[in-house]
Formats: sequence, C-alpha cells, structure tokens
Amino acid sequence: MSREVHVRFCESRGVRFPPATHRVVLVRGTRGHAEALRDEAAVALAPMGLRLSEAKTRICHIDEGFDFLGFRIQRQPMRGNPRRRAVYTWPSKKALAAIKAKVRALTRAGSNQPLAALLGHLNRTLRGWTAYFRYGVSKRTFDYLGQFTWNRVLRWLRRKHPKASWGWLRRRYLPRWWPTHGKTELLRCGHVTVRRYRYRGAQIPTPWTVGG
Repeated sequence: MSREVHVRFCESRGVRFPPATHRVVLVRGTRGHAEALRDEAAVALAPMGLRLSEAKTRICHIDEGFDFLGFRIQRQPMRGNPRRRAVYTWPSKKALAAIKAKVRALTRAGSNQPLAALLGHLNRTLRGWTAYFRYGVSKRTFDYLGQFTWNRVLRWLRRKHPKASWGWLRRRYLPRWWPTHGKTELLRCGHVTVRRYRYRGAQIPTPWTVGG
C-alpha cells in the first residue's frame, strides 16, 4: 500500500496528521553556507507541497544561542577556564515555564484528595521532564524546579488544612522537611543525575569539509 493511499484511508476514518516539521541545525560553516542550505531546503520541499516557515526559520551564530527541542544551545566561556569557549545546552526558558505551569495546574486542583495522590501526579510529570533534560547543564535548573514544587505543595497543604498549625503540618507531612505521605515522597529534582554529551562539532563531516 502506498503512503498516499494509507494517508487517505486514515483521514477517511477521522485521523488528522500534524503538519510536517523539518528541523535543520548547521553545526559548522559560515552564514553564507547557512543561507545556501536554507535555499536548498526550500527547493527540496517545494515538490512535496511544503515550505519553510518564515516565522520559525532563523539563522544565527552559535554565540547568540538558539532554542532547539526545548534546549537552549549557546557557546559561552568555559567554566573554570574563561579563555576557552564551549557549547553548553540547558533547558530553555520556555521549557521551564511550561513545566512550572503544569506544576501550578496540579497544585491548584481540589485539595480533597490525599497528599499521596497529588505527589503521584507531580512525580510522574517531573520524572519525565527531568529524564529528558538531564543530558545537559541542568543541575541548577533542577534545583530551582525542586524548590518551586516544594513551595507549591506547601501552599496546597495550607489550603487543605487551613486551621492546622505549621508544626502539625510538618510532623504529619514533612519528615526531614520534605513532602511525604505514607510511602510516597515528592521527587527530589535536584538529586537527578545529569550527564553531558561531549561536544564534537569540529569532527562532524560537512559538505564543505576540505579534503586533505
């Protein structure tokens, strides 16, 4: 069965496919190379009825940095050796704002559920987010997200028990000052291990590599 027939069959059953998205990151070359690649991509996409989005197509230098798949990618002075420069990746501001919005939504939910249920929802959300962003310079962001979530849970507890004293809440829900209910404990984002990929942009083959 051809792809066209398959697509038509799915659409006849109410399935809608998202618009095609192509992402290209040029890791080496000049601005002229990047502009030429953009033009080549536009020519290649035209026969398929696709085109580059002018609003989402951007050419910039690595020192300016750019957002890609939720990460902020930018070359900066190397930590500990400012005379050298290295490419760093970390969660973008947009990605951090999105996960904070999810945490807010979960902690704004009704307070008639037990704390363990809330922690379960939060842990699933945070575990997936930190697993995705752990490959980068994310430690400081994880620490911040953990503290933010801790504050949101405490505000939720105050709504759940408006007349309870702080001491009572701490004894019941905060052993070692961390939200816990039974065997369920809030995920400690700051304890998630981060790993960094070694930058090897200079070794990646390019169409403009000059032969020896």
